[in-house]
Amino acid sequence: MIEVLKHCTCTAQKAKSKILGFVPILSWLPRYQCRDWILGDAMSGLIVGILLVPQSIAYSLLAGQDPIYGLYTSFFASIIYAILGSSRHISVGIFGVLCLLVGQVVDRELAVAGYLAERSSVGIGNFSEMSDQGNSSVEIQCDKSCYAITVGATVTFTAGVYQVLMGLLQVGFVSVYLSDSLLSGFATGASLTILTSQVKYLLGLKIPRPQGWFTLFKTWYSLFNNIGKTNICDLVTSLVCLAVLIPAKEINNRFKAKLKAPIPFELFVVIIATVASHFGRFNTEYGSGVAGDIPTGFLPPQLPSWSLIPNVAVDAFSIAIVGFAITVSLSEMFAKKHGYTVDANQEMYAIGFCNILPSFFRCFTTSAALTKTLVKESTGCQTQVSGLVSGLVLLLVLLVIAPLFYSLQKCVLAVIIVVNLRGALQKFADIPKMWRSNRVDASIWLITMATSALVNTELGLLVGVLVSAYCVLGRTQRVQVVELGRAGDREHYEDLSSYHGLQRHPGVAVFKYQAPIYYANQSLFKKSLYKSVGLNPVKEKARRIKFKKKQQQEAAGKSEEKEDASRENDVEAAAASVTLMHDKTSSRSFHSLVMDCGAVLFLDTAGVNALKEIHKDYGELGVKVFLARCNPSVLDTLERGGYYPDGKGGNVGENKMVFFTIPDAVRYAQSLGAPNGNPDSRC
Repeated sequence: MIEVLKHCTCTAQKAKSKILGFVPILSWLPRYQCRDWILGDAMSGLIVGILLVPQSIAYSLLAGQDPIYGLYTSFFASIIYAILGSSRHISVGIFGVLCLLVGQVVDRELAVAGYLAERSSVGIGNFSEMSDQGNSSVEIQCDKSCYAITVGATVTFTAGVYQVLMGLLQVGFVSVYLSDSLLSGFATGASLTILTSQVKYLLGLKIPRPQGWFTLFKTWYSLFNNIGKTNICDLVTSLVCLAVLIPAKEINNRFKAKLKAPIPFELFVVIIATVASHFGRFNTEYGSGVAGDIPTGFLPPQLPSWSLIPNVAVDAFSIAIVGFAITVSLSEMFAKKHGYTVDANQEMYAIGFCNILPSFFRCFTTSAALTKTLVKESTGCQTQVSGLVSGLVLLLVLLVIAPLFYSLQKCVLAVIIVVNLRGALQKFADIPKMWRSNRVDASIWLITMATSALVNTELGLLVGVLVSAYCVLGRTQRVQVVELGRAGDREHYEDLSSYHGLQRHPGVAVFKYQAPIYYANQSLFKKSLYKSVGLNPVKEKARRIKFKKKQQQEAAGKSEEKEDASRENDVEAAAASVTLMHDKTSSRSFHSLVMDCGAVLFLDTAGVNALKEIHKDYGELGVKVFLARCNPSVLDTLERGGYYPDGKGGNVGENKMVFFTIPDAVRYAQSLGAPNGNPDSRC
């Protein structure tokens, strides 16, 4: 009771610790070394902010939102993460995979609500905005764009709530179950879907985004069907921008060690393309799609649509998991590189509030992004102050510059998205290397990538998790019992099938199992042991019973007691020796088995019962079974599971069933088989 009261009592020190832990900026900002750090933070924040401007506008297209909301998203995420985040280096904002997932939900809900793909405004009575003018109120029906914003904000809010709840429940550890190969395969598969979705903008085609599974094939089918409607102006602009940005990216990558900061080619292309489109009247003269009106300032906050939450709850959960996993992976990677630690649960809170609070301002889901994080780190970032600087750059754009991008062609934004997919798509070149390095991880990557790209993006994540879990479980299922031999005169044992010159012990066989023994593999463990030993005790007992019955039947038909006694002696002689067959040409007899349990990390009830059965079945054949090198948790499980018949399992060695080392077990087993030997004196 005293301990409970101690933990439940709130003191000023505990309250201060909780507040500082939940709002890390209060902890590190008072210790900020302005003279040493401000230049690097200002430079990195400025560069990332400049890069975020064109990318925020571009990725809003992928999320099915108007360009202004991409700027809102990056602005709020940069500020909130700087306050709540524990990583000094990662850049939180728009991320292509999450934008794709949000965009898919938006398009699906638009179709469900009855909005036609090419119509920009269709009234729907369930969603309306109320505008007060004096004492009267005017109902403004929600058009397609408004409804898309509502769906995106609701998905973002729901995903943020999931993330905060997971933080409260302290489940930040779930990130360890999403392996690097899984996340990489998922990102690459999603990148193929993103690339496909942007081709229509590169060609200037106006076709709806397909829904459901196999969207990749559906999209390419629509593209080929409508290829004759290609807008030549958009196509030429796309080719020119690609011809500029692809070499520009290579220049930045090749000379990144010499450049103090990457050259913002994307921003230059956006500015030049906007000017050319404005004065060339690409929209009115050639029908080229443009960004349109981008207002300045901020819209008043608005609650998400509560009635939409049940429709998007499942999608929001997968989005929440992906966003958190990417953020934690990057934050831990860069924290390890720079020698500090991050709190996974605090990262969950931070990214959760980066979604919840901005959702009231019609933003969409955010997470950390590798490309911008690398830029941020390479340009001298020291603390989260760089995120505040990036937020100021975006605020300037939102308040002053945003309307100037009215004539920016959508195909230019699509080019920016496609060019930024290079890193993920280059993973295909690493497949042979991955396969040579680890075939299991390579298989997880390929399956996750193929499912994400060819079937469904969210399904790809689920399949990747299931395949990873199956591979982990499968490794314990595939482990085989191996026989060990001693290396020369040393007390060192290795696998007989892997090394030459190892020695066996007369009358004693030593075996090893390199996996936990639990309910899922206990049957396979027994089968593998019986196969490796060369003797299945269950079958051997059945054979002996059958042999005895046969002998008894033959003995009953004969009247000579001498012959009957002779046959009984033969039966006893047959039972006195157990032969272990290693191959067709060699055999040896043994009277004891030693199991090396050094690699058995844990046992459950089924595992203990399996060892009991082995000990009992071999014991009935006159073969003793000993365990060696058991760790403390295994010893405790054996004792609690009733493995020791005398109940003295705690005194290892006294019950002559468990030994600390293999040599101890072997010497004791040999003493049992020695003529006139005294086991206790030779243990």
